[in-house]
Amino acid sequence: MLEKNNIKMIEEIKNVIISSRQKVAYEVNTAMINAYWNVGRIIVENEQNGNIKAEYGKQIIRELSKELRNVLGTGFSVSNLFNMRKFYITYPKFQTVSGKLSWSHYCELLSIENEDERNFYEKECINSNWSVRELKRQLETSLFERLLLSDGKNNKEKVYKLSKEGQILSKPDDILKEPYVFEFLDIKEQKPILERDLERKLVKHMEDFLLELGKGFMFVGTQQRITLGNTHYYVDMVFYNKILKCYVLIDLKIGGMKPEYAGQMNMYLNYYNAEVNDEYDNKPIGIILCKNKKEVAMEYALGGLENNVFASTYTYYIPNKEQLISEVEKVLDESK
Repeated sequence: MLEKNNIKMIEEIKNVIISSRQKVAYEVNTAMINAYWNVGRIIVENEQNGNIKAEYGKQIIRELSKELRNVLGTGFSVSNLFNMRKFYITYPKFQTVSGKLSWSHYCELLSIENEDERNFYEKECINSNWSVRELKRQLETSLFERLLLSDGKNNKEKVYKLSKEGQILSKPDDILKEPYVFEFLDIKEQKPILERDLERKLVKHMEDFLLELGKGFMFVGTQQRITLGNTHYYVDMVFYNKILKCYVLIDLKIGGMKPEYAGQMNMYLNYYNAEVNDEYDNKPIGIILCKNKKEVAMEYALGGLENNVFASTYTYYIPNKEQLISEVEKVLDESK
């Protein structure tokens, strides 16, 4: 058995080596990104600052690709050289490029034409430490648009905040999306499913579900019992958000939103506030996830409640991005 001093020494050595490896990886990654940025700069400058004819420019890059692959090996395909060119044009000052992101991250980000949207995903990659796979998934499910649709009217300001800061959780409704996307469950949209089966599938795919819920979420459990008098009630799913420092209760509904759901969730939150919360916990949040909702009914069902009760919808397929953009533009027009 190792002595206490030896255990401490091993831990210190391990930390030194891990830190050193991370530093080397960071420096190698930064050097590679810098090299690709400079390749893009050379291409653009030799195109007379982009004034060269498009077809001739494409031909030059094809020839460059062929020669560079002969001299330097793989990594200089036509598409990669186009990305390097676009990388320089998009980030003309290298100081604005983050060494925390890989070249694969930037290749995904370069596909986003809207600057506000691209800035948001870049910030979120850094803040939430997204892998390239996670970034792709959030792009495919239009996270930016869904966050903008989550709280209605103040979206002009929200566009600016998301592009400058990423998603900041400072108040309960910051965690909401509209809709939530469960494409990872592989359920056909028209296939009937029971609430308990939906819950089981979400638990089975908890890693994907936590990514969809957003940053700071930790899973507590399903069917969490609440006893009032001699009656037992069960909350479908309970999470804890370590950023907001509060419990998040989720009720799953396979149909539309009904007023009584809000009253039941309000009761659950009162119980958690009185019986479960510790002194350092903030007030719990309740989210009713349903297949559809009518805004007028929602306004009356949720209005006047002292607790943080919200309703949102979910879908089993990746939403149509153009439709989401259209909805965002409509809200932005209304908020002018």
